[in-house]
Amino acid sequence: MSNRTIPLLLGVLALTACGGEEPAGTDAAAPEVAVEAEAPAAAIALPRSAAPEGARAFIVEPADGATVSSPFKVVFGSENIEILKAGEQKDGSGHHHLLVNAPLPDFGMPIPASDQYRHFGGGQTETELELEPGTYSLQLLFGDYLHIPHEPPEYSEVISVTVE
Repeated sequence: MSNRTIPLLLGVLALTACGGEEPAGTDAAAPEVAVEAEAPAAAIALPRSAAPEGARAFIVEPADGATVSSPFKVVFGSENIEILKAGEQKDGSGHHHLLVNAPLPDFGMPIPASDQYRHFGGGQTETELELEPGTYSLQLLFGDYLHIPHEPPEYSEVISVTVE
């Protein structure tokens, strides 16, 4: 794999993880072909940012076990980590991802982007969720500038909410 392939692949993975489109003039197919020809994607070790000492993620609201009406506010808490936008590389920083009824993802890959794995790459620290009636699990996971969990990964406790 060439020295040019890894950075381009990381850029493609980061854009894919947050639902972005390829910038004009970028040949996204080239690194994917090179990776498939040389090794399966799962065999590639992506670089992971070191977790800041004492970093902690937690959900401020709603409280664990709360019954809420949709839409409802979810406030993200953090300690000992600087919350920055995705794409901004700086030691000791990251951004939030909210997992809704989802297990923790593969820590060696960018966090998927879906209704279950919601990205807050703009540096947001709260959101409003609109969910159908039912019981849901919510959990926060920090990701670095490329949406890859830190080493070691930093995530909140799982809370449960019931939507009326």
